[in-house]
Amino acid sequence: MTPDADLILVGGGLANGLLALRLRQQRPELRVLLLEQGETLGGNHTWSFHQHDLTPAQQAWLAPLVEQCWPGYEVIFPALRRQLGSGYASIFSARFHQHLMAELGGQIRLGVEVSAIEPQRVQLVGGQSLEAGAVIDGRGVRRSAQLALGFQKFLGQELRLQQPHGLQVPIIMDASVAQKDGYRFVYVLPLSVDSLLIEDTYYADGDAVAPEALRANIQRYAEDRGWAIREVLREEQGVLPIVLSGDIAAFWGEARGVPQSGLSAALFHPTTGYSLPDAVRLADHLVALDRWDAGSLFAAIRDYSTLQWRRRGFFRLLNRMLFMAGPADRRWAVMQRFYRLREPLIQRFYAAELTAWDRLRIVSGKPPVPVGEALRALAASNLHKDRR
Repeated sequence: MTPDADLILVGGGLANGLLALRLRQQRPELRVLLLEQGETLGGNHTWSFHQHDLTPAQQAWLAPLVEQCWPGYEVIFPALRRQLGSGYASIFSARFHQHLMAELGGQIRLGVEVSAIEPQRVQLVGGQSLEAGAVIDGRGVRRSAQLALGFQKFLGQELRLQQPHGLQVPIIMDASVAQKDGYRFVYVLPLSVDSLLIEDTYYADGDAVAPEALRANIQRYAEDRGWAIREVLREEQGVLPIVLSGDIAAFWGEARGVPQSGLSAALFHPTTGYSLPDAVRLADHLVALDRWDAGSLFAAIRDYSTLQWRRRGFFRLLNRMLFMAGPADRRWAVMQRFYRLREPLIQRFYAAELTAWDRLRIVSGKPPVPVGEALRALAASNLHKDRR
């Protein structure tokens, strides 16, 4: 019996969507089927990246999806305000959906509910099953006892104002706001002369989101900046994992041989939660494979994910400093100190490509948190075991 596809991608989010697009461009001979439970691809999200996160070639193939780009960005802290000259860009899920439907329409099935996934088989609600040479599960965060997590949670609103706002570049962190529920900052993207996306964001120990409180915070932030809101155009919210420690081998053991992508493959920046650069890199890594059977694909993604995990241990150390050292309402001091560093180092930080000298520079000098608590955070590399 002929399989339904060479490859079935379950979940039409960022990682699987970009992989499907890249395969269409580079491996058109592969029969790919993309399944999405919702009625649109990408949900209701904004994905952003820094200029130096991607190579020029990667930026070129991603370019049709990019809706906004700026020549730099700004950060604001109680004792620091700085504008950086690194480019910044954003993709919005509406354009993501439209572009992928135009390019891949015949390979996409929307409104499909999946009840079970195996390495070569997808069981649908209602009893139908689909067979493939391999299946990739890209349905988002996989909760696991093998990872100790903090959370970056947020609610954002796209707003039309009654007058121009005057911003020329994004504010990716405004931590001058009142601190509560961990490290809090406001994120602002200028979308047109009179429209903005404003997100109220928290690096918090828990993942609960209080939408009404965050909406009120956004309203208050706009008022404090002198921006009168004409209407709310769109709202999005999310909770991103911030990894403190973990056992990557055991995490992959829980996948039971099913290839994973995106957040479910632990492929995201450990400290910022940004997932787009890793989704692009994974797509480029996979299109070069010679074998697309389930076993080979699982091993290739697992090994790639494990390599990134090992390279990024320093970021998990920084996360423990941010979440465990000092009072919650002083966590902003860690980030304020970081943003005083040289811009090339900050670029490499966001690209997750720190050098040994960069790592030494970040932790050298007097820490912005109590020394004893900083040492305790540094030593807590088995935090995931303590939380079981």
